[in-house]
Parts: sequence; C-alpha cells; structure tokens
Amino acid sequence: MSGTGHKLGINISVGLVHWPVLDKPGNIVATNVTNFDIHDIARVSRSYGVSQYFIIHRQREQLMFVSRILDHWKVGYGSRWNPNRGTALNVVVLKETIEDVLKSFAEKPVVIATAAREFPGVPRVTFRELREKMHREPKRPYLMLFGTGFGMTEEVLQGCDLLLEPIWGAAEDNFRHLPVRSAVSICLDRLLATW
Repeated sequence: MSGTGHKLGINISVGLVHWPVLDKPGNIVATNVTNFDIHDIARVSRSYGVSQYFIIHRQREQLMFVSRILDHWKVGYGSRWNPNRGTALNVVVLKETIEDVLKSFAEKPVVIATAAREFPGVPRVTFRELREKMHREPKRPYLMLFGTGFGMTEEVLQGCDLLLEPIWGAAEDNFRHLPVRSAVSICLDRLLATW
C-alpha cells in the first residue's frame, strides 16, 4: 500500500513495536499482540489517513494470529457482517522487524519515536514543531513508532531521527499510564486533525 490517504496529503505511517521492547525490570522481550490494538489502531489510522499501520513482531505465531483476524474481517464472514472493519484493516501490514519496515519505503522515512521517558541523544520535538514540519514537507514519508510493554529499547530509540515529547494529561500527580491505542489516537489527532 502506498500513497497518502490524508486530506492534508501528509504521508505518515504508524508502527506498533512488539519486539524489541522492555519489560518492567528492563529486560528485552517480545510482547503479545492484542486484538484491541489490531482493530482500534487500524480504525484510528484509517480515520486520520495513515498510509500504513505496521504491526512489528519477530514471532511468526503472533503474525499468524494477526493474519487470521485480518482474513476474517477482510474476506471471511466478518467482511459481510461489518464491511467498515475490513476497510480499516486494509492499512495493516505485518513485518518481523523495524528493519523490514524501513526496507518497504521507496524513500527513507523520518522516523519518530514516542516514549514516556526522557532519552538523551535523540533530538526531542514537540507536537507543534512536528505538525509544522509535516505541513511544510507533506510529501516526505514519516514513520511514527510506538512501543508496547514498557517501551522501546535504547537501541531502537537511538536509531530514530526524532523523539516526540511525551503526552501529559491533567492529573495533579502527573499520572501517565495510557494504553498504546489511546496514545496513538492522541498523537494522530494532535498532528493531523484539521482544527
């Protein structure tokens, strides 16, 4: 799948990284794909004109699980029961590694990491700065990576071009523990909404 679906013409893709990510003690692990993340991130991606939604996992069994769900909604009974779901899932692309994702682009994308924690060494960008950059250079491909578990590894973050500022809510105690599908929704709305 190629091109832009967004009415602003911004060529943006989303990647949900299931490996390599961290667990709570800081070990490098692979997390399970969840049914909610497949559907909800596809739906918000389609709604905001995201070109491709990459689900990145090195375990073939997990990718096969996703393939079965996609088949059900795109060509199986689900495609007749709820055609909109299949339309949303058309943006989903399965890849084993981030490197495989990058190879699928004709032109190297600007890779933007998202992380709730600070990470020195990668230029930090605000939502406003990134939105302005995308509007100035809409034809450049952009790839936003979201980590599962307790976030992406240091190596992954170091390989990114930009690190997006964290999402801060309004909790007085600075509580921040968003589900990844909510974080994707908030980021895409802040960057792409026509407000």
